[in-house]
Amino acid sequence: MTKKIAVIKGDGVGPELVDGAIQVLNATDHDFELILCDAGVDWWKKHGGESLIPEDTWDILKETDACFKGPTTTPGGEGTLKSVAVSIRQKLDLYANIRPIKTFPNTPKPLGDVDFICVREGTEGLYYGSETQTDENTYIALRRITRSACSRIAKYSFEEALRRGLDTVVAIHKSNILKLTCGVFLDEVRKVGKDYPDIEIWDYHVDNMAQQLIKNPQLFNQKVLLSTNLFMDILSEECSALVGSIGLIYSANFGDKYAMFEPAHGSAPKYAGKDCLNPTATILAGAWILEYLGENEKAHAIFQATEKVISEGEMTTYDLGGSARLSEMASAIAKTTEDFLG
Repeated sequence: MTKKIAVIKGDGVGPELVDGAIQVLNATDHDFELILCDAGVDWWKKHGGESLIPEDTWDILKETDACFKGPTTTPGGEGTLKSVAVSIRQKLDLYANIRPIKTFPNTPKPLGDVDFICVREGTEGLYYGSETQTDENTYIALRRITRSACSRIAKYSFEEALRRGLDTVVAIHKSNILKLTCGVFLDEVRKVGKDYPDIEIWDYHVDNMAQQLIKNPQLFNQKVLLSTNLFMDILSEECSALVGSIGLIYSANFGDKYAMFEPAHGSAPKYAGKDCLNPTATILAGAWILEYLGENEKAHAIFQATEKVISEGEMTTYDLGGSARLSEMASAIAKTTEDFLG
C-alpha cells in the first residue's frame, strides 16, 4: 500500500521552502503520495474560525503516515490562537521533539565544531497553555508537568542515545527553584536511567547550561541534551547559533504512532517571495521523513548531497557566504541527490 505524507506549506517563506524540498524529494523517485493541506495564519485570515488548522486538515493527518510541515506564523497576544505546531503535537501526542545540532563543512562555526542531539518534551510544560488573571495586577501561567510524560521522554532520550551510539544523557532542569515540577522530571530521568547502565547521566541547571554551551560547547559533543518543553525550546535556539545559521536546523516530532517533520526556524514573512532563504533545514526535514518511512538509502542520498553542496560553497545562500537563490540551492541539491542515487 502506498504510504501517504500530509504536506502543510505554511506561512511566509514556508511555501517556497517546501516547494524546494519537494523538488529534492522527487529527485529520489520516491513512491509516496504527497497530500497538500491547509494550516496557518495565511489560511486563517481568509477563512477565520477558532483554530489555525481546518477540520479537513485534521482528517488528512489522521489518514496519513507522517506530516511534512513548513514554518507557520504564530500570532501573539491575549486571545490569539494556538500555534499550528503546538496544536498538532498535543492533539496527536507527538511528545518527542528532536533537533540534531551538527556543524556542516565550510560553514561559519562561531565556537568550533559541535555534534549533539537536543530532545525536548513536546506536549506539556508552559505550552500546556493555561493562563489566568487573578486581579487587575496579577497574571499566572500554569506549568503542567506529569510523571508519565517525564518518564516517556526520558526513555525516548536513552533509546535515542542507543540508536546513535552516544554515551550520555544530559538532563537540564531548575530543580533548586522549581522543586516539584523540575524535581519530578529529574527523578524520572534517574529512574529510567537505571535500565541503561552503559549510558551516563549528567544533570545541569538550565542557567548554567546556557553558559556552558557558550563557554565549552564541545563538552556536549556525542551526547543527548534533554529538557522540558520551554527550557529546551530556548536552549535549542541557542544551540542553533553554534552551527552558524538556524537555516541548517531540521527537526522532527515523534509520537508512538505518528511523526511530524519541520524546519526549526520560523516563517520569516518579511522574506516571503524573495527566493533568498536557506532551504537546508526544510530539505533535511523532508529527508528525515524518507528515513522514518523506511527509505534509508534515499534519505542518506539527500543528506550526502546537501553536505556536498554546502561544502563546495558554489550554490549556497547568503547566510552561508554564498549568493545563490533558495531555488538555485534546492535545484543543486536535487541534482546532486540524483547523482548519488545513480
